[in-house]
Amino acid sequence: MKLSPIAIFFLFAQILASQIQDKVDFIRAEVFVEPIPEEKQINGRVQYEFQVLKDVDSVFLDAVNIDFSSVLLGAEKVKYTNDGKTVSIRKKLKKGDTHFLDLSYQTKPKQTVYFLGWEDDNPFNNQIWTQGQGKYTSHWLPSFDDMTEKVEFDLSISFNKEYEVFANGALVDRNESIWKFDSQKPMSSYLVAFAIGNFKKENITSTSKIPIELYYEPKDSLKVEPTYRYSQRIFDFLEKEIGIPYPWQNYKQIPVQDFLYAGMENTGATIFSNTFMVDSIAFLDKNYVNVNAHEMAHQWFGNLVTEQSGEHHWLHEGFATYYAYLAEKDIFGEDYFYWRLLETARALNNFSGDGNGEALTNSSAGSLTFYEKGAWALVMLKERVGESNFKTGIQHYLDKYAYQNVTIADFMWEMEKASGMKLTDFEESWLQESEFPFEDAKKFLSDKNMYIYIYFDIKNKIGTQKSQVETILKKEWDSFNSEQLKHQLLLDYGNQLSPEFIKEILNTENVKVRQGLVISLTKISKELKGDFEVLLMDKSYKTIEAILYRLWTDFPENQKLYLDKTSNIIGLPNKNVRLLWLTLALVSPEYHSNLKPKYFEELSGYTGSEYHFEVRLLAFQYLKNIGAFSDETLKNLLKACNHHVWHFKKSSRKILKEFLKGEGSIARLKAIYPTLKQEQQQYLDKALGK
Repeated sequence: MKLSPIAIFFLFAQILASQIQDKVDFIRAEVFVEPIPEEKQINGRVQYEFQVLKDVDSVFLDAVNIDFSSVLLGAEKVKYTNDGKTVSIRKKLKKGDTHFLDLSYQTKPKQTVYFLGWEDDNPFNNQIWTQGQGKYTSHWLPSFDDMTEKVEFDLSISFNKEYEVFANGALVDRNESIWKFDSQKPMSSYLVAFAIGNFKKENITSTSKIPIELYYEPKDSLKVEPTYRYSQRIFDFLEKEIGIPYPWQNYKQIPVQDFLYAGMENTGATIFSNTFMVDSIAFLDKNYVNVNAHEMAHQWFGNLVTEQSGEHHWLHEGFATYYAYLAEKDIFGEDYFYWRLLETARALNNFSGDGNGEALTNSSAGSLTFYEKGAWALVMLKERVGESNFKTGIQHYLDKYAYQNVTIADFMWEMEKASGMKLTDFEESWLQESEFPFEDAKKFLSDKNMYIYIYFDIKNKIGTQKSQVETILKKEWDSFNSEQLKHQLLLDYGNQLSPEFIKEILNTENVKVRQGLVISLTKISKELKGDFEVLLMDKSYKTIEAILYRLWTDFPENQKLYLDKTSNIIGLPNKNVRLLWLTLALVSPEYHSNLKPKYFEELSGYTGSEYHFEVRLLAFQYLKNIGAFSDETLKNLLKACNHHVWHFKKSSRKILKEFLKGEGSIARLKAIYPTLKQEQQQYLDKALGK
């Protein structure tokens, strides 16, 4: 069959899209972006400067569902093919020449750019932000899914001047409604990012004089200090520990609503979930320190030096996780560090024990492998080669491959040179083996930390003799100078202790240790009621949540007292205490019957899209448990079934599926069907099997 010239060109473009583009080098990009939130649309223009390394007859960019109004090579219009995934230009280009490719376009990205809050009447929750993880920037900017193509991206963004706009690089000009950002070094496309919203900021400076901008929403002004606590210390620690200066012009951190992950290390501009904006009490239970350090470490490991492909992903996530743990060690101490490693070792052991173990060289491995097993590999590598050799190897690796792409073999070769050791056996056991060597990890931790050694020794002594728990613990309890050890022992054995020993612990131990006891107990005895009631005002929202439910359940005659005492506590960013309180208030027969409609309205209101998905999910779960979905709540649930955060969407769909099993549920959904938006109607049709 003979193909037409157009068909041949289209086929060529398809083949080209699956290949590495190694005959040209894209150097610089001037990007102009105008987001249109009402239409969830991006209008844009980008001019790329590129050099021809070898004679070539075509170039292409990744461009997912992008419509082009103009494609120019130099000042001339050029023929191009747009297949919905790539835009391809067929033209013979000579080695050594420099060209400028100019593209004007518009797109309504189905992912990567997220428009939040624009459908309600509250202008203060309006946000736009990007998340290009891996290869998705091509959904809003014609660019390169291939991480080996590194470009200096300079962004100009046009938007309403009442908002704040952020992007990679330094803000070099702001003219009314246009923000212009300049970057000085090349990066992979997936690290290009911008964010828009109602924000304020605080400025700090690292010891090395790098400007650091800490952003926050005005409603969170009192949470700035506990959220960003230790930020400068972490920055200074990483520069010193890694031994290579921070590689970018400045550093920004921007908290956004309904972010897909904990954080994302866009070059010089980390975007993170605003659920890490916490007050001083919440800091104990959930703080930004680890995520802060993790994303900051990525500025070296991932951004400065980037993997060639997915099978080398350890070089990103394992390293960022490891250095975040070192930063926590610097802040919270060695005991915290080693117990954190024990926690991850147990998780990895359980994962391997279920036959799910994964090699670090497996490009399809999950987060637990790349992050936690990856960090463990570095812990053991440092132990193997020695701290001095390890640091030398890291520095040579980062210096040699700065602004380039690497493989695991590149890193291991630098470690072998720095240490003078052959590390083949290390690679086999820690990088290529799927199972996690828990016994090796356990021995390492027991050798490094006396209290972990004591922990395993106590567990061996107790064995199956549960009647000996208190005798064994009391014998040495006062000599334990580790809150981590005490916390873990109480999680394991707290439910088997006498009232006298429990009372002693409650009256003498700190918040973290008390929390372990509260979480472990399945029932509170009457003689300890007063001691536990005090914990309703403890300095931990997790403790308050657990003890409120425990007391409310065990002493129904005092339910009003407990609810009155905790009526003004909101809790963690997911409103854990408030949502539990509302649920208990609704199901407590004698508690403020006249206010129950108000409580129900508030609880149901938290399912609305103006709230973070963690708040919404918890509200959905409580309403499901008490069988109290209103029509408005059901509409919100159906909307959540198409949310952009995968695990929230999955959980919402599961809740809907369970609701559909109830008597009369289908009839209720059919009744509200005409009031639903098309997207919700389509999903409901699917759920009902239409």
